[in-house]
Amino acid sequence: MLLQQIAQRYTQLFQPPTVLVQAPGRINIIGEHTDYNDGWVMPAAIDKHIYFALGKNDSPTRFEFYSPQFDQRIDFDLNDAVENMSSWAKYLLAAAQELQARGHHIEGVSGVLSGDIPVGAGLSSSAALCCGFLYGLKELFDLAISRKEIAHIGQATEHRIGLNCGLMDQYASLFGVKDSAILLDCKNLETQTIPLQLGEYELYIINSNVKHELAADSGYNERRASCERVVAAAQALDTNIQSLRDVSMDMLEGLADDIVMRDYKRARYVLHENERVLSASKALQEGDLETLGKLLLASHKGMREEYQITVPEIDLLVDLARSNPEILGCRMMGGGFGGCTINIIEKARATRTLGKITAAYQLETGLKAEVYKVQAGDGVRVVSL
Repeated sequence: MLLQQIAQRYTQLFQPPTVLVQAPGRINIIGEHTDYNDGWVMPAAIDKHIYFALGKNDSPTRFEFYSPQFDQRIDFDLNDAVENMSSWAKYLLAAAQELQARGHHIEGVSGVLSGDIPVGAGLSSSAALCCGFLYGLKELFDLAISRKEIAHIGQATEHRIGLNCGLMDQYASLFGVKDSAILLDCKNLETQTIPLQLGEYELYIINSNVKHELAADSGYNERRASCERVVAAAQALDTNIQSLRDVSMDMLEGLADDIVMRDYKRARYVLHENERVLSASKALQEGDLETLGKLLLASHKGMREEYQITVPEIDLLVDLARSNPEILGCRMMGGGFGGCTINIIEKARATRTLGKITAAYQLETGLKAEVYKVQAGDGVRVVSL
């Protein structure tokens, strides 16, 4: 229905669209802040998307977009400054500029976009926006770029805006497989498809409605700087060290007197989180959902106590969830400082349990949490009506 609406609106504003693109958001089962440390992550594309209707216009450099989701029309030129753009349009401009900087020829584009990925909830709406738009430009201008290159361009787009992110979100949005998670080795970008078979359980996202915009907050980048300081200290002992992925727990313990405690704790979290991702992959493949749930809870504890990226509202949602035996595990999901939790909940009792959690959350915080059932879906693709 949403795809049909944006196609119709595009036709009303411009002409029949040339390309329709569907770009999914993502969940991350486990593995936060490990991607930019060359570690492991286990994300999945989901059945919530941003949809694009795109076509060329007569201008060599002018772009015109309308978003019914935000009820906003924005025009910009390829030579405009990204920092002068509104929140969603700056991603489009930065993506187009990054393509151009890499030698790909593009011209003016008209577009309509809308979606059902909650913005600021930790479901990576920005990666879906960038990767979906880039994939649409690839189709419009017949660009010789692979999905892997689009992932790198999407990452560089976020860097242009100010978020020094890793590659997990882009890879999940582009390479998602229906009913599966992806075990991604962020050092060599090798992937393994892991069937996401949860039996009598389902995945639910609870949005705290504590909004975050990571690119506008130094918290994310500052965590990355902590990891880089630890890597620099390790390189003084071993020049072969390239990232935290190469640092062992014994080496980190040996560095404890040479680095500040805050950086030590953050690095320790990353090393343990890498171990949890690999253990979670094994548990999922073996159908050991109880162990998977315990690993999610341990991940949240690490984010709260060591990496310090949770907020009280998120911690409350996790505490409320873990008090219910029908929830195997839960944790904060995403870059942090707000957003949502991911929960593995027994199907038969999901509605009652989620109602109890959200009611208690609203009573305590005054905020109304939103609940989304999610399923793993396919990656970015061209679609038709």
